[in-house]
Amino acid sequence: MKIQALDAQQALTSLRSRAAGLSEAEAARRLEEFQPNQILRVARAPWWRQLLAGFSHFLAIILWLAALLAFFAQASDPGSGMGALGVAIVSVIVINALFSFAQEHRAERSIQALEQLLPDSVRVLREGRLGKLKRTRLVPGDIVLLSAGDEVPADCRLIKAFDVRVNTAPLTGESYPVDRDSQPASDDDLLHCRNILLAGCVLMSGEAQALVFATGMRTEFGRIAHLTHSGGEVLSPLQKQINRLSRLIAGLAMLLGVLFFVLGQWIGLGFRDSFLFGIGIIVANVPEGLLPTVTLALALGAQRMAAKNVLIRNLPSVETLGSSTVICTDKTGTLTENRMCARVAIWADGEVELPAAGDGLPPSLRAAAALCHTLQPGEVDGRPTLLGDPLEQALRQMAEEAGAGDELPRVDQLPFSAERRMLSTLHRGAAGLVLYSKGALEALLPLASRVELGGEARPLDDDYRERLRAAEHRLGDRGLRVLAFAYRPVAQDYQRETLERDLVLVGLVGLEDPPRAEVPAAVVRCREAGIRVVMVTGDHPRTAVAVAREIGLCTGPPSVVTGSAMAAMSHSQLRLALDAGELIFARVSPEQKLLIVKMLQEKGETVAVTGDGVNDAPALRQGDIGIAMGLSGTDAAREASDMVLLDDNFASIVAAVEEGRAVFQNIRRFMTYILTSNIPEVVPYLAFVLLRIPLPLTVVQILAVDLGTDIVPALGLGAERPTAELMRRPPPTRHERLLDRHLLARAYLFLGPIEATAALAAFFYILLGGGWQFGETLAHDAPLYREATTACLSAIVVMQVVNVFLCRNERGALFGAGPANRLIWAGVAFELLLIALIDYTSLGNWLFGTAPLALDAWLFMLPFALAMVLLEGLRKRVALRHS
Repeated sequence: MKIQALDAQQALTSLRSRAAGLSEAEAARRLEEFQPNQILRVARAPWWRQLLAGFSHFLAIILWLAALLAFFAQASDPGSGMGALGVAIVSVIVINALFSFAQEHRAERSIQALEQLLPDSVRVLREGRLGKLKRTRLVPGDIVLLSAGDEVPADCRLIKAFDVRVNTAPLTGESYPVDRDSQPASDDDLLHCRNILLAGCVLMSGEAQALVFATGMRTEFGRIAHLTHSGGEVLSPLQKQINRLSRLIAGLAMLLGVLFFVLGQWIGLGFRDSFLFGIGIIVANVPEGLLPTVTLALALGAQRMAAKNVLIRNLPSVETLGSSTVICTDKTGTLTENRMCARVAIWADGEVELPAAGDGLPPSLRAAAALCHTLQPGEVDGRPTLLGDPLEQALRQMAEEAGAGDELPRVDQLPFSAERRMLSTLHRGAAGLVLYSKGALEALLPLASRVELGGEARPLDDDYRERLRAAEHRLGDRGLRVLAFAYRPVAQDYQRETLERDLVLVGLVGLEDPPRAEVPAAVVRCREAGIRVVMVTGDHPRTAVAVAREIGLCTGPPSVVTGSAMAAMSHSQLRLALDAGELIFARVSPEQKLLIVKMLQEKGETVAVTGDGVNDAPALRQGDIGIAMGLSGTDAAREASDMVLLDDNFASIVAAVEEGRAVFQNIRRFMTYILTSNIPEVVPYLAFVLLRIPLPLTVVQILAVDLGTDIVPALGLGAERPTAELMRRPPPTRHERLLDRHLLARAYLFLGPIEATAALAAFFYILLGGGWQFGETLAHDAPLYREATTACLSAIVVMQVVNVFLCRNERGALFGAGPANRLIWAGVAFELLLIALIDYTSLGNWLFGTAPLALDAWLFMLPFALAMVLLEGLRKRVALRHS
């Protein structure tokens, strides 16, 4: 038989234990057999492997290849300047890897500071002696003693229980403490079994003596942890797109390199020159600035999210959150405040919504709520208070706000039990002894003979009993936890067996875990942004629906799927059930929550998952982005997550979604900006081959653009803040790509050719003005050639200065919405200063093969910049008309 079905003595016998506990020798033998009582965590990669990962991802490999080719070209032609390019590319890889490692290591340290570890020691009975033992040394058969506030160290079967209530939210998602006792139970589900305490749960009230029957990875906690660890890593949409982009860039660069090598051979260049020419083309087509710009854009987004109480554990998660199409959210602590609050009070001749009208409560109801409890004196932040069951704390607070009277000495107590479903306490007042009782209405009704009306006790008839039941159902339909209250005067020579008779009912109180005030507005913003919010909770369906209605998650009758109903569904039925517009899952197990996330992903959704308990960890790991609670969350949830809410607030998720969407847009902005300059870098090589002209742009000058003038303006585009309309658009779909045909067409077929035209025009303006004729060759150090290449380089920079403002908005306003951020202006200033240093200093002339330009060359470039503005404005107007 299962241990929950046995009585206390049979349970001890089944584990070969006894009431006095195990002997030390037997405990030592079992420790060797069963291993320490600890959860095996996923082995973290050592720091040096995490660091090396920044040097070995696909885009970094492409840059390594480009650097190697540059060093090879330098070795073959020492005067080519390709060695400097190789050094610069390696520097980019190193700086980017170090920056990424530092950012994610800082997030990991913040997570470690948040972790709340399981108790290090526990009270254990061995050989009849009570002592403290390290939690890891517990073995099956040990007897542990627990009291209010203790965390359960292993899976246990209750042997003795006094008024035990347990917070099982870390494992089940239940928002209310549940009652536990030591009686045999027939329930097969350990998560909801009345005589079982599971590792990771917390005693909210009472005293317990319990028999350990499972430790370590054999506990329910361990089972869920194993389910979490076996899920494997899931690449974020951004990581997938960066990998795809890297392959595309690599393929395009190699294709162009081979093509230009063949062209070089075709026009009569030697093999060595053609090979070096092809290498130059490959290097020119690798956007060296893309990697650091993506990383810094994500880091800036992570910093803005941190200001909104969202801690990012790995940088790609910043963009993933903005791409989310579905948020599977837990209820308790995320949508609600994770605290109990008295909401409604009903008595014979009155009703109030609390706490606003709490001062209207009858004195007897105030007294019953204030005095009938099992709270114990304690301290919070150095202030004396009463600690224990949150439900009792909420009732006590209600009574105090309503003006409860003096504390009366307690004479006796009839404890709560799962069978009785009520608690009674006996107090000595000025007029004698008074018994106060609270509990379930169906427990108190049979014991009551009177009801308080207008301050007087009157007979309780059947009609009024039905009215009370109807009131209880009405409050229950609102998702409230309902308790009834009663009292009776007691004679001095009372008998305990007859105390709870002839009670006077005084009223009902409905309690709830109130929704967070910010959540309804956040739900509206999700709806406007095209994001579905699906509640997935282990709580009761009625409670879940009530909260969903209150926060605006459902406007009509929602589709409610319980765990038991889900278990009976086929794969196809569940897929169809997920199509419901307003959907709530209640009473679901960790495996079922994981299945929900997987099936949503199969349907093409990008899924964000929130959670705080051990039961949420598998789904957190499976989701495209897992969001754990920082305040109430368990270690298991935080370890499985990609980001952590420092304030446990759903509204913070929505604020972070906005930042994530801004990052997606910003990456598209600076990709357009960076890729645009590839065309004026490649076209001069094409003109050199086809037109047999001097090379208009050297490889070192390409380096000046890619890793010099373009970097800071691109970072400025990566730092653009969210625009007002961003959360009124649908999220990008799983199939929508950062580098799509529209972006490529705009960069490579529209903006790029305009810049290339300006660059070649400036090059020919200087050459022809200096007397050069077609077919004439120029030495690479000839003053006219150096001035012409300087004009080509400077024209690209001038056009990119204009382009940075044009790239702020893909459609919309010509120069973007609102004033440009400071980093863009700083980037423009840096760009102009750098080109001035390159053009007009001896060091710049020596490094980049340039020469000073006269004023007329700069004036020649301005009409091209103006034309670019006008043409882009016309394109945006046409795009808006057809959108």
